[in-house]
Amino acid sequence: MIDPALITFLKELAQNNNKAWFEERKPYFKTLDTNFKSYANDIMLDLNQHDVIERAKTFRIYRDIRFSKDKTPFKAHRSANWIRAGADKRGGYYMRIKPNEHVIGVGFFSPEKEDLLRIRKELELDAQQLRSIISDAQFIKCWGDLTGEQLKTAPRNFDKAHPDMDLIKFKSFYFMKSFTDQEVLSKDFSSTVNASFKTARPFLDFMSEVLTTDLNGESLL
Repeated sequence: MIDPALITFLKELAQNNNKAWFEERKPYFKTLDTNFKSYANDIMLDLNQHDVIERAKTFRIYRDIRFSKDKTPFKAHRSANWIRAGADKRGGYYMRIKPNEHVIGVGFFSPEKEDLLRIRKELELDAQQLRSIISDAQFIKCWGDLTGEQLKTAPRNFDKAHPDMDLIKFKSFYFMKSFTDQEVLSKDFSSTVNASFKTARPFLDFMSEVLTTDLNGESLL
């Protein structure tokens, strides 16, 4: 389970986001963070029952403030992602633990220029398979609607009147799901996370196939 003390610590950090406060409590934070990393590793073990995960990665709590107007030195949340193994498995899984703003996510956030064009070209050719996956009743019940920044108009060299322009305009392709503190601290939360990630597999697998083949369906690997 997520340690309730981690939630409490993050709430206090949000109110005392300065180096002096954090340094005084750094040994305590390290204990909490060791537990969080262990939790992320446990989720990786669950994921490996239905996917192939290369590693669990937990992000640093220190913020990069070099180019930011916000000079608070720490992130008032903990986050992790799980990286799929192999060149044929694209996309990934994500979790953020932040008091009252907990989320999990899956998909493709800000794909590289070449990948984004390949996805758009696939949707221009035929978007029906993706629509079928993300309109599935179980998928919608779990994940809701596709999320991500969109262009205001059609991308360059794409027909504005294309019937699938609502999908082609996306710049990222991912899904997010929110949780309350009570839900995150439940003993069943890791099972909920794993089941949600498993439900997203058809989406990840479809996008992986697109990104590892050309428009004729020939493998690029």
